[in-house]
Amino acid sequence: MSHLSLVALVVREYDPAIDFFVHHLGFELVEDVPSLTNDGRPKRWVVVRPPGAATGILIARADGPDQERIVGNQFAGRVGFFFRVDDFEATYQRLVAAGVTFVGPPRTEAYGQVAIFLDIAGNKWDLLGPASKA
Repeated sequence: MSHLSLVALVVREYDPAIDFFVHHLGFELVEDVPSLTNDGRPKRWVVVRPPGAATGILIARADGPDQERIVGNQFAGRVGFFFRVDDFEATYQRLVAAGVTFVGPPRTEAYGQVAIFLDIAGNKWDLLGPASKA
């Protein structure tokens, strides 16, 4: 295997999720094409990813009660995505200005700067910056 290509994120609707990832987080919309479910119903194949990244997020609209129940809680309340940036402070300020909800203030850990934010569905993400050079 050479790399992880996609991870799926279950959301209520495509367009608000696309708006969040593209206009709030600054991701690129890589694909948005009509598709079909396994049983032939219409859906969309929507992929976003940070500029220059190899791994993307497949935005999947919830299909049925089981999937609807996990929207916003795909990781049982834990942080499920980790968004590493080179300039933590600038990215943090840009996301705050864009209306992204952070669950607490930034903090410094041994592995770097971190602040937890919520995506459009309510899943937790770590915004991660470089570790301090001692």
